[in-house]
This record gives sequence, structure tokens and C-alpha cells, in this order.
Amino acid sequence: MTTIECPKGLYILGTGTDVGKTYITALWLKKLRESGHDVAYYKAAVSGAPSISESDAGYVKQVAGLSQADETLLSYVFDEAVSPHLAARHEGKVIDRTVVNRNFCHVANTHAYTTVEGSGGIICPLHVTDAELYMLEDVVKDLQLPTIVVATAALGTINSTVLTIHYLQSKGISVKGIIVNQYTGNPMEADNCVMMERLTGIPVLDKVGPGETSLHMDVDKMLACYEDIANPHTYVVM
Repeated sequence: MTTIECPKGLYILGTGTDVGKTYITALWLKKLRESGHDVAYYKAAVSGAPSISESDAGYVKQVAGLSQADETLLSYVFDEAVSPHLAARHEGKVIDRTVVNRNFCHVANTHAYTTVEGSGGIICPLHVTDAELYMLEDVVKDLQLPTIVVATAALGTINSTVLTIHYLQSKGISVKGIIVNQYTGNPMEADNCVMMERLTGIPVLDKVGPGETSLHMDVDKMLACYEDIANPHTYVVM
């Protein structure tokens, strides 16, 4: 049995699909690992991938150079590129809240810093019945993790980013910062960053250009985004 005395966690989510959340997550973990920190990755569910190795999780593992076993990266993988709840339904499966929480704990218990990646935007259904509605926000709240929001630099990002952050805050979810992806530094993109900070009160932590292979953030500032996982003594791996 292996345990970590005080594991820390962080949740990285996007303002929507295809904003580069997986790319940023991979660079985030790569920088921390290369700085000598014990890091791990977890994602509850991914759609549109035939296998774990060919999924977002497999990409992050490869880019970041993680040594985790594939089966610890993900709880559910679906071939159809639709919302996870629909992909699961079409395959006759159920995304089980208990399984997600347990699998996260197994990963977090054996690593100092565990980073969880979301699926699409924050309003993403995972399991839907007449009596139950299990959403991505429930994963964040169950795990009691702070968040980083990944946004694009493009036109329209002010609206999507501000709405995402206000929604998270309305649910009592902590937002540590914004990372802007596909940033080229033109005047509109620079103003987008200024306005996102002004309208949310949340700092832009980094601006990542197309094709970059490393984040610009200071490692200590990255580590400061993590918080202790609640009741770590209950996370036991056999």
C-alpha cells in the first residue's frame, strides 16, 4: 500500500470544446514533471476516441512524459464524438459517480500533485435519467478542487470566458486563473485579456502561442494553484 501524506489537486477546464484544454493540460504537466515534481493526470470520461492511448489522456501522457499506467488516466472512454452522457447511453453504459470519485482518489493518493482535465465546457452532462443529473460541475464539487479556465484568444472569448467563470463561482467553485491559448499578441487579443481580467477579477496566468512547447509561467505560481485534497487520509490504495 502506498500513500501520499497530503496530496494536492487542480482541475483544468475549458470555455468549450476545441479551445485547446488538452494541449494546455499536457504543457502544464510537462513543465511540472520536468521541474522534478511528482505529478499525475486524471479525466473522468472522454468521447471520440477508440482507446485510451489514442484519447486526450494518451496525448497528455505522451507530451508530458508521464509514467502512469493507461488504465489510471481515464475511467470511461467512448468511441462516438458526442457528449459523454449520450456516448455512454449509445454503448449501453453508465458513467458512475462513485467510480469517478474512487478512481480519482486512487491516483491522487499516490502522487503529490494530481491534475484533472474536464470534458468540453463546464456545462457537460455525464449521466442523465428522469431522476438523476450528473454533470461535470458535480465532479469538480465532489473532488473539491480549484480550477484553471482555458480560453482561446479569438473573437468571442470575452463572452465565453466571463460566463464560464461566473457560472463556476455561482456554484461555489474556486477559479485560480485563466490561461489564454492560441495567443499571437495582436491588439484585439491583448484587449481580450485585459477585459477578461477586468470583468471577472481573475488573472490571466499565461498566454500561449500556436505550437509552443512550454508554458511561460513560473513553476512556483503553478504549484500555488493546487489545493490540499479534502480528507487525504481516506484515500487508500491497495
